[in-house]
Amino acid sequence: PLRAEMDESKPLKVRLALAVILVGISLLFAAVVTDHWAVLSPSLEENTTSCEAAHFGLWRLCTKRIFMQEQGAKEKSCGPISLPGDHNCSYFKHFTPGETSEIFEVTTQKEYSISAAAIAIFSVGFSIIGTICVLLSFRKKRDYLLKPASMFYTFAGLCIIISVEVMRQSVKRMIDSKETAWIKYSYSWSFACACASFVLLFVCGIALLLLALPRFPQNPWETCMDAEPEH
Repeated sequence: PLRAEMDESKPLKVRLALAVILVGISLLFAAVVTDHWAVLSPSLEENTTSCEAAHFGLWRLCTKRIFMQEQGAKEKSCGPISLPGDHNCSYFKHFTPGETSEIFEVTTQKEYSISAAAIAIFSVGFSIIGTICVLLSFRKKRDYLLKPASMFYTFAGLCIIISVEVMRQSVKRMIDSKETAWIKYSYSWSFACACASFVLLFVCGIALLLLALPRFPQNPWETCMDAEPEH
């Protein structure tokens, strides 16, 4: 009876893991296509009435000229980026020849940007292949396809966290560089979506792999002869 209950609960656990993985894939796609990985603020002059903040993602850079209000504090900051202002977005020059993006003219930043985007594409590819394996596993009870699907989801999680780290290093070098005017930065909601997708894809990918593995004997007297014949 205990063994029967465990066998009946296994499909429910698999569906639960797949539901959480679906949320992770949604967060992954949201992070890849949006432009709010990091927000950059420039140094401000004393008599300035406006400032140009920027936010960017894997593909585009968006700048926004914000008209600042009078503040009582001595230290002024440019932002938040949600304030109204003239908004302009352009794809990075190394992705679309002819577009200008001075912030990524530095060779090092270009390499970081291309690397982060390429690794994120691998993550999306792994998640798509994993989803195809899951869909095929529903036909004629091909449960063995859940094992490669779980590995693809795990690889997708690892790729997106590597992309996150590359982006983090890119922002840090950009702030430390004297060739850029940016002195402050903060990570935004696209960055948070990427981190959350890593947790969900990696953890649930491992969980799905463990659920897809055959059940090990719980007692010494359970042998291969006890297994039900396959139809």
